[in-house]
Amino acid sequence: MTGFFVTPGDIQDRDAAAPLLKVARRMFPSLARAIADGAYQGEATAAEVRAQAGIPLQIVKRSDTAKGFAVLPKRWIVERTFGWLGRCRRLARDFENLSRSHAAFIILGMIRLMLRRIVRLRAG
Repeated sequence: MTGFFVTPGDIQDRDAAAPLLKVARRMFPSLARAIADGAYQGEATAAEVRAQAGIPLQIVKRSDTAKGFAVLPKRWIVERTFGWLGRCRRLARDFENLSRSHAAFIILGMIRLMLRRIVRLRAG
């Protein structure tokens, strides 16, 4: 069972959050909470995530008083990971016809990243 799934274009991402987090919770029992941006806000979404996955949904929103660019707490983790994956040639563009092929290349990209870190730790 993989933590990736594809929804039709007429389904909002926030509606798919609860089923995805339910799968993620089974795969990673130590998962304590989900952090999402403002697109996932709303009591219905939070209640659905709590009911299906059994974890709270924390929304990280931009401050109403902020002007210009502002780094949001925890959001940089997602953007940094996308940046790392963007260095993988196969993930730089949408080349894959099948979503499971794309998911496999994401996993391979993260394995590559972790192996480099392990080698760096052992060499240093």
